[in-house]
Amino acid sequence: MKKLISLLLVLCMLFALAACSSTEEKSDAPAEEAASDSYEIALVTDVGNIDDKSFNEGTWNGVVEYAEANSKTYAYYRPSEDSTEARVETIGTAIDKGAKTVVCPGYLFEEAIFQIQDKYPDVNFLLLDGEPHDADYNYKTGANVHCILYKEEQAGYLAGYAAVKDGYTKLGFLGGMAVPAVIRYGYGFVQGADAAAAEMGVDVEIKYWYSGSFAPSDDIQVKMSGWYTEGTEIVFACGGGIYLSAVSAATSANGKVIGVDVDQYAESDLIVTSAMKELAASTVLALTSLYENGGSWDADHAGVTATLGAAEGCVGLPTAETSWRLEKYTVAEYEELFQKLVGGEIVVDNSSDVENPPATTNTTVDYQG
Repeated sequence: MKKLISLLLVLCMLFALAACSSTEEKSDAPAEEAASDSYEIALVTDVGNIDDKSFNEGTWNGVVEYAEANSKTYAYYRPSEDSTEARVETIGTAIDKGAKTVVCPGYLFEEAIFQIQDKYPDVNFLLLDGEPHDADYNYKTGANVHCILYKEEQAGYLAGYAAVKDGYTKLGFLGGMAVPAVIRYGYGFVQGADAAAAEMGVDVEIKYWYSGSFAPSDDIQVKMSGWYTEGTEIVFACGGGIYLSAVSAATSANGKVIGVDVDQYAESDLIVTSAMKELAASTVLALTSLYENGGSWDADHAGVTATLGAAEGCVGLPTAETSWRLEKYTVAEYEELFQKLVGGEIVVDNSSDVENPPATTNTTVDYQG
């Protein structure tokens, strides 16, 4: 009996330890929260996390860069679920923790910022890739809010042009959700590929599809595997983590991938370049302006939406030696093209109307439902 009781006590202790371990593993609290109770600059993530190799991570890097260079406390907060209510609640938590500036990456925050901007008039909000509106798309941007949009069509153009110049003639565009930023990326990609094809006198084919998600999935991988099997040589994977599905499919088919938003070269040797938005740089620029004005938005930022592109150095392809895996198209040729965008010699249509894709001359686009 004593042995049985001892055994039961040991088992109870083991179950208790296991329960404690499970609780610790589920914690999403950032490391910074262990060191302080108050954080002046906060980033609230969307559906991803700060290590998503995409939008959240790029923006977070900008927050960290500015805060550490200027001795500001900072932290990130992750909503409990993918909903406007959860994002509003998490923003409130960040403010309760002392945030005077809240950085929100992505269009998913548009309704959340619309709801909360008047509730906290003394808190500064920086919204990247969106503008505040309600559920009926009535827009309102308060004086405590600054928004940044990007000329994704320019980044997409550069990627499409470079791919064709490098010798690829069978391309794919894999979009996430058909939201304006993704559509502009895709339409820019088509325009750039067509411009290069016309210059070279070659015919180009593009398979074009929105997956309806920013998360990788078996269905997306199967779709991409089918494309590669049918002859697609390179796919522009445009939308959060869906690049993982494209890379997995490319690995089996000896295909190539173009990354998006940030330089994704380190994620796979198959990623030959990335159509980037300089998320970190634009975040640093905005925070610098904010704090140089005493901690409030000045007239150029308060209630204002800035649209940043090549002229501001906020879109482009990575040119570092490790990132440049294009073999025929050179960095010098790219920089010459980039300056034409900066100077306005090349103008890329910025339409995001899903029903009206750009016209092409040397490129056949298969828009798939």
